[in-house]
Amino acid sequence: MAGDREPPHRRLSGERSIVILLTVSALPAALVALDALWRWPYALEVRWTLATAIVVTWLVCAAMAYHRVVSPLQVIANLLGALREGDYAIRGLATSRSSALGLVMHEVNTLGETLQRQRLSAVESSALLASVMNEIDVAIYAFDRDEQLRLVNPAGERLVGERAERMLGRSAESLGFADYLRGETPRMVERGFAGGTARWELRRSHFRRDGLPHTLLVFADISLTLRQQEQQAWQRIVRVLSHEINNSLAPIKSMAHSVRRIVEREMPESPRSGEVRQALTTIATRSDALGRFMASYARLARLPKPSRGAVRLRALLQRVARLDERIPVVVNPGPDVTLQADADQLEQLLINLVQNAVDASLESGGTVSLTARVDGRWVEIAVEDEGPGVADATSLFVPFFTTKPNGSGIGLALSRQIAEAHGGTIALGNRPGRRGASARVRLPL
Repeated sequence: MAGDREPPHRRLSGERSIVILLTVSALPAALVALDALWRWPYALEVRWTLATAIVVTWLVCAAMAYHRVVSPLQVIANLLGALREGDYAIRGLATSRSSALGLVMHEVNTLGETLQRQRLSAVESSALLASVMNEIDVAIYAFDRDEQLRLVNPAGERLVGERAERMLGRSAESLGFADYLRGETPRMVERGFAGGTARWELRRSHFRRDGLPHTLLVFADISLTLRQQEQQAWQRIVRVLSHEINNSLAPIKSMAHSVRRIVEREMPESPRSGEVRQALTTIATRSDALGRFMASYARLARLPKPSRGAVRLRALLQRVARLDERIPVVVNPGPDVTLQADADQLEQLLINLVQNAVDASLESGGTVSLTARVDGRWVEIAVEDEGPGVADATSLFVPFFTTKPNGSGIGLALSRQIAEAHGGTIALGNRPGRRGASARVRLPL
């Protein structure tokens, strides 16, 4: 900086001192030479010429010595100034390290190379950190000591539902994070953000930036992990129940048919034979129904991994809308995008949602709509109805839970399993400000 430099008159005084020292150091030799020359028996013109030559040589040698000392120092000063300003590419001319000035020049050049490597490493590390923060699916927020937001990653933007430009500089209180800057960590937090309601693991740590303390908040969505564990538990239960019930149903059904044949053959005219046959028919019919009931639940345990292929979203929505003819389903397909998904599984997901929406709308005589829109790298499909709405959305995706008299309780659970197998999400709730429910499926493009 200019304020750190020596005033010009002081710098010039230092340079003059070098000239004076060099001149004074050669003065005795010059005086001796001039005195000896003046005593020689030569003509006056010759003595004046030789004397002038001695003086000029003396001054030229002093100037050259001054240049040899001052010029390298000026170069070194310029190099150090460039390093201070962050210009690490400039280098001094290579000189022999056998001299003191050459050794200093070599060390300055080495310092510049070291600083250049360190800055390049810092830039690469910053780029890597920024890339990781952009791609990681964990919400990260950094607050300064005044609890003002100073850093947020894209996952944090999606969680709050606002752009970073509108969030940075705001207080933790206005963002709803004040309580998370205190208390124990790690801990479980269940809260609804703009990105959805889920269970989050909150972790908090501290770091320093520019010498000032900052607080780092990290929100990790553990709902998917917990749901996967729940699905595995339900799948194990379903497999056990299916095995045990099917093993019991097979002999019951077989014995019912055998006893009915015996009754028809041995007691055709008995007054109670009709009642016995009816009871045996009921046993066989309910055995078949119970077998079909367990087979539908077994689908939860046997859902295969998606076999992905190109799926035209617009054609898929129109095809699903035509499958249920009880009431017209309005399709707003949005952009004609192509998904990499399992067409059969995705169709089954939408069929389940449309059937639920139609069932709800039939009660009130409302309509059902299918809408798709693109949101960045995601496509969102909304199935909306004008039915009575959802009373309690917390248990809707639990297997075996149903609000319908003849429902099986696997449609929504299977739909969520399909959505998450495709890397997406599904949410169901009441329509804001309007009657009815809305099921929203988000899938990656």
